[in-house]
Amino acid sequence: MMLSADDRAEEIMALLAECWLPRIYRDRILQTRTRAYHFDAPLRSSHVEIQHTLLGVELKVGRRRYLCPDLATARYLSVFARAGCKDVALPYDISQVSCIADELESAWQRMLLLVDSNADKMTTSASRARTRGQLIARLRAEIGEAGAGTEVPEFKQSTRQRRAV
Repeated sequence: MMLSADDRAEEIMALLAECWLPRIYRDRILQTRTRAYHFDAPLRSSHVEIQHTLLGVELKVGRRRYLCPDLATARYLSVFARAGCKDVALPYDISQVSCIADELESAWQRMLLLVDSNADKMTTSASRARTRGQLIARLRAEIGEAGAGTEVPEFKQSTRQRRAV
């Protein structure tokens, strides 16, 4: 029995479970204080590359370049750029970005490996490409539904250090 690309995508999403990238995004990233990040370029089928320049680290998406404060932020944003997401939440606490970037990159690679490992069920490379496209489209849609958080992170206005008695 031949499975459709939708069925194969559902099967791979079930195998990923806790490692499904939108789940990590909702459960780990959006639960913390974040700021919104917007990609200006059309991201569909763009080549994503991290470049080290004299001015620092840049994320090159297609022909556009985005200056990043550090390598961890570039790695974090590159996962979402590969998926074609326009707006994402970026953790405000920079000490968390590297760990989350590792987790996101692992989830991305695991998804692609599962598509390749299920190649025996897919007769052609076109069916593999359709399955991969289905997964990326669902990933992009779920992240879009979850939202990019606030433009500017919330700050506590109170700076009092003593309790009122």
